Amino acid sequence: MIINLKTSGGSYNITLKRNALNEVNKILNIKGKALIVTDSGVPRVYVETVANQIENSIIYTFPQGEKSKNFETYSALLKTLAENKFDRKDCVIAVGGGVTGDMAGFTAATYMRGISFYNIPTTLLSQVDSSIGGKTAIDFEGYKNLVGAFYQPEAVIIDPNVLKSLGERQFNNGLAESIKMAATSDSDLFQLLENNDAKDIIEVVIEKSLLIKKAVVEEDEKETGLRKVLNFGHTIGHAIETVTGLDELYHGECVALGMMYMSSGEAKEKIKNLLVKNNLPTSANFDIERVFEALQHDKKAAGSGVNTVFVNKIGEFEFKFLEYEEIYNILKGV
Repeated sequence: MIINLKTSGGSYNITLKRNALNEVNKILNIKGKALIVTDSGVPRVYVETVANQIENSIIYTFPQGEKSKNFETYSALLKTLAENKFDRKDCVIAVGGGVTGDMAGFTAATYMRGISFYNIPTTLLSQVDSSIGGKTAIDFEGYKNLVGAFYQPEAVIIDPNVLKSLGERQFNNGLAESIKMAATSDSDLFQLLENNDAKDIIEVVIEKSLLIKKAVVEEDEKETGLRKVLNFGHTIGHAIETVTGLDELYHGECVALGMMYMSSGEAKEKIKNLLVKNNLPTSANFDIERVFEALQHDKKAAGSGVNTVFVNKIGEFEFKFLEYEEIYNILKGV
């Protein structure tokens, strides 16, 4: 299946196909040099499968984890490109999860003011969410995604077969993003997840999640309006992720926690039940004061408060501007 995503600068194809990892050069047809960016947690066979299909490729591997999403890794990637005389005819390819996609994408966006970027996501979280839409960023001064750019890939290749190497926790971590999108925008997908084991319908879950995000990005590429819906669960979730050291809780787990604070009534109960079904957290112990402080550095902060997404009914959402005092009271459970 090919999904075409239209952007202000043109469009690109998202190829969703089992065994697509073995057809990378057929799909991309790369002629110049390629820097393949990956991390130490990605099975080497995936990286080498891609590299072996490209005549002139260099592999750069950084240590797995959010802690590597920083200026040091970014600088090392730029240095690798410069030392190997990459120019605007060459490209960067991400093979990995969300951190890898962010690092590779931001590097491609800024090297020589922009060279070609391709994304091959190998985690469920990156397949259903972060691999499309063009958000690239690195963390700075302990705050998540503080420095970044909107930079769309030229193509995305999604092979569901690679998910078999994911542990249960990592799979569920990615599923949190699909639950997020279903909760705000697709009650049918939410019901599918309620009534099935996600692994049994994973291609449908990936497809429906991508279609939700595609529709949102095409209407609001630079997040000035509708695209903010994709932040459901992220406002408090990102703050928790920052405070817990970025690696103690996975991103999707923090989003799961965040959704609990930004939903109500029957919708909250349904979200909670679906999270529990998929072994995702619905509560956690953390320093509320530190989370509140981190939240004030959120990109959605504006003046006296933060723009948030709230779900009162599955498949629907509303935008709410919450004063900091209101956010603090939500965190305290007041």
